[in-house]
Amino acid sequence: MKFSVLVVDDDKLVNEMLQETLQRAGYDCQAAFSGEEAMAAFNERSYDIVLTDLKMKSMDGITLLKNIKKANSDTVVILMTAYGTIETAVKAIKLGAYDFLIKPVLPETVEHILSRVTEMLRLRSENEILRRDLSHKFQNIVGKSRVMAGVFELIESVADARSTVLITGASGTGKELVARAIHYCSNRKTGPFIKLNCAALPENLVEAELFGHEKGAFTDAKKTNRGRFELAHEGTLLLDEVSEMPLNLQSKLLRVIQEREFERVGSSQTISVDVRLIATSNRNLKEYIAAGRFREDLYFRLNVIPIHIPPLAERKEDIPLLVNHFIDKFNRENSKNIRGIDSGALRMFMAYHWPGNVRELENLVERAVVTSTNDVLTEDDFPTELILGPTGENLPGLKIPMRLEEGNKYLILKTLEKFNGNKTRAAEALGITPRTIRNKLAEYKNQEAN
Repeated sequence: MKFSVLVVDDDKLVNEMLQETLQRAGYDCQAAFSGEEAMAAFNERSYDIVLTDLKMKSMDGITLLKNIKKANSDTVVILMTAYGTIETAVKAIKLGAYDFLIKPVLPETVEHILSRVTEMLRLRSENEILRRDLSHKFQNIVGKSRVMAGVFELIESVADARSTVLITGASGTGKELVARAIHYCSNRKTGPFIKLNCAALPENLVEAELFGHEKGAFTDAKKTNRGRFELAHEGTLLLDEVSEMPLNLQSKLLRVIQEREFERVGSSQTISVDVRLIATSNRNLKEYIAAGRFREDLYFRLNVIPIHIPPLAERKEDIPLLVNHFIDKFNRENSKNIRGIDSGALRMFMAYHWPGNVRELENLVERAVVTSTNDVLTEDDFPTELILGPTGENLPGLKIPMRLEEGNKYLILKTLEKFNGNKTRAAEALGITPRTIRNKLAEYKNQEAN
């Protein structure tokens, strides 16, 4: 990669020396002899690096630095200065300059600092490519637990295979995200990724959506439409919640998987396709087979490569990572600046049973980021049921069943702990009077004494 450098100095001899040095070192080097000339050149094309003198007539190096950073904050600016202006150069660092060189500038010094800069630019470019690649492949799939590490490995190992994949897991675990990751990790990533939610369509429309239809094939067929299989040619087709596919269509789907061809509704013309098929289900398909609701032969065709996504309750070590990921996401989307989540709220998350899985966590964090007036999320930013749970099972020490008196004591003491012993605030939260709390505390003290 050849990096571009703009040299800016109104001293012609210095400018020419720097140009010669940088061109000999392999840089794409251009020259400007004033700040105004530099900005004109910068507006015509972008430069990776600008090497500029500090003291120049009219527009000085500081003004040029500000203008360049305003136009492109990624451009690296290096200042050249005499000893008497070092203090000004240091101030320039605070404005975004990368470094400064003391005049007279030696060729080897210039080459040395630019080699550091170009190495930094290479790493920045590689990291950006990697970040974009990973965000596209594994968008929102976050986890460091052993089970998720296994899922990531499986995604990459099976991505290029043509075999069908069956992704199972409860609602909200991220099955569609895994399907997308398989597609974008595969050699089909430049092809289409097409989705059909089998549970979202009326039974009489699923076939036409899947295979397409000819004009006049049925009452509302006013024109010929291609189905999802045609649209997914040379790409991936995701059949979401495949357990809900009508039984009479399952045999037709089986034929397409086996023969890679089909006919549109209302047509006898056979269409061949090259499609990688991925299916998801939040149901127990073996139970559906036993009940006569799903074909066993189709199940075996789909389940060539099984991937199971565990519920969030089985991988709670991923929760802190997920929370930070969603805070960053919703900060960007809502122009917020939430710095994180406090330990109390995180303990509450770790105790919760997450029936809605990752989707529930994402929704709760989004609401908290949008509505919070603090820079750190606390328990107060989340609904009460998250703290208590439907039967109180999320409060360590609160066992169901237990005597009412024991439960009341536990809630009073925990609420006081939350409000640092403030009886008035605790009473407000519990819907009782401060006097009641004082009486209860005296009662508990007497019980302990006896």
